[in-house]
Amino acid sequence: MPICSCEETINEFETLTRDAGRVQQDTLKKILELNADAEYLNHFGLNGRTDVESYKACIPLCVHSDVEPYIQRIADGDTSPLLTGKPVTSLSLSSGTTHGKPKFLPFNDELLETTLQIFQTSYAFRNREYPIGKGKALQFIYGSKQVVTEGGILATTATTNLYRRPRYKEGMKDIQSQCCSPDEVVFGPDFHQSLYCHLLCGLIYSDEVHQVFSTFAHSLVHAFQTFEEVWKDLCADIRDGVLSDKVTVPSIREAVTKILKPNPELADSIQKKCMGLSNWYGVIPALWPNAKYVYGIMTGSMEPYLKKLRHYAGHLPLISADYGASEGWVGANINPTLPPEQVTYAVLPQTGYFEFIPLEKPKGEESENSASIHYIESDPVGLTEVKIGRIYEVVITTFGGLYRYRLGDIVKVAGFHNSTPELQFICRRSLVLSINIDKNTEKDLQLAVEEAGKLLEAEKLEIVDFTSYVEKSSDPGRYVIFWELSSDASEDVLRSCANCLDLAFVDAGYMGSRKIKTIGPLELRILKKGTFQEILDHFLSLGGAVSQFKTPRFVNPLNIKVLQILNRNTTKSYFSTAYGL
Repeated sequence: MPICSCEETINEFETLTRDAGRVQQDTLKKILELNADAEYLNHFGLNGRTDVESYKACIPLCVHSDVEPYIQRIADGDTSPLLTGKPVTSLSLSSGTTHGKPKFLPFNDELLETTLQIFQTSYAFRNREYPIGKGKALQFIYGSKQVVTEGGILATTATTNLYRRPRYKEGMKDIQSQCCSPDEVVFGPDFHQSLYCHLLCGLIYSDEVHQVFSTFAHSLVHAFQTFEEVWKDLCADIRDGVLSDKVTVPSIREAVTKILKPNPELADSIQKKCMGLSNWYGVIPALWPNAKYVYGIMTGSMEPYLKKLRHYAGHLPLISADYGASEGWVGANINPTLPPEQVTYAVLPQTGYFEFIPLEKPKGEESENSASIHYIESDPVGLTEVKIGRIYEVVITTFGGLYRYRLGDIVKVAGFHNSTPELQFICRRSLVLSINIDKNTEKDLQLAVEEAGKLLEAEKLEIVDFTSYVEKSSDPGRYVIFWELSSDASEDVLRSCANCLDLAFVDAGYMGSRKIKTIGPLELRILKKGTFQEILDHFLSLGGAVSQFKTPRFVNPLNIKVLQILNRNTTKSYFSTAYGL
């Protein structure tokens, strides 16, 4: 994408967002014309109409379970127009790690095009602030296993559906995002070997790397934690020009061997730089001196990893990638200089039809720091009708066969760019921790862990990762929080942490229930080092992709395997005494 076409992309974006209301009507019309024969639309009596009023009057709001029977028929080989006019030939697996089982979603060429539009738009704005020339991207990306359904439909993760399409590769070349590693590494069957080779290829091309990327901040942190352990092996491979015996997959070995040549100077230089770092601070700019930024999804459940990622990135800016889900895209980051904690996403009005359910906090529950609310909903409003400062749940209609689909994401309208809103991602709507009248979301859990984590900072310790569980087998039920720590902490500090966590849940339902003992003392369980790696390995063994892995912040009781891993690796347990014994 030469500079001139970056300007073209920005001009086109400006034009479309100046009249976002009209573009939305046109986009809905286009979606409904393309899919006029879809059984789903006709089941509700839309009968070929394409105007907003008829659409909202006929088609109800839906969630995944409403469309699941149609998607199952597609998976079973039914080629009649069910959700889309054209037959669906690919399915995406969502990262459904909460219930431990993935969800199928339709994927088609139109979704590929909207992906490229989003990526090109955010690239154009990014390139204006941080111009990158011809070069490569150090990308920690991983294809996942592809499964063929009973009806012969290919199902894989949304990211893999993109990576394996030539059209996507061309589009990425245009925006200077060519991966350092050959395809065989991206699509390799063994994640650990792929990660090792991503690092190796990144070092081989270290002078050409202009950006460092992974889908999620978690994958970036994991990659550099691995680098700390394997850097000497990588140096040896580069020095001798021989790939480590650890890499055993023939396709990966062959592809990487082609680009690995003996280079003692580079090996010495890497070794010297690594030895000169203090606790790996700034390892990314030290080894990739031409990198302009670190890029990936850094909002929502990825926020807890930012501190560690900043440590590795040193002075380089962290830029949060665009806002979407396996279901479809919502917005592009057009303000790349904002830190991830403040990032907003501008909705591209031509990529889908968007509605927003206004959410009101009930009177008396307005405390700002709590996400744990049962909201009062009003009727959905259109893209241009949202109001600044208000919160909403996102509803999308896509080119991929989802109609008035509730994403389950809560967003806040931070402002407008021309007539399209800029959204701030707040949290997933689903409740995480609840025993009776208490209601706590992922955001509340994150805030509680951050609060208690401050007690560890004084001890120079950090939380590697965390999750939670509701223990209902005993009466009263209680919250159980699992922590993996960077090293051992004293008993006194961990007891204080348990109390701090218990007091940090400020939801009125929780505090009231704790006082009258209808919820028992919170339990903090400390895990062996490597427990979350074991959970990741389990997720991969089910056919998941590491690029989609999100540590489950709440473990569902049905997810027996993950609970077994957590319980087996628990080394110590501390009960809160914050509300008395």
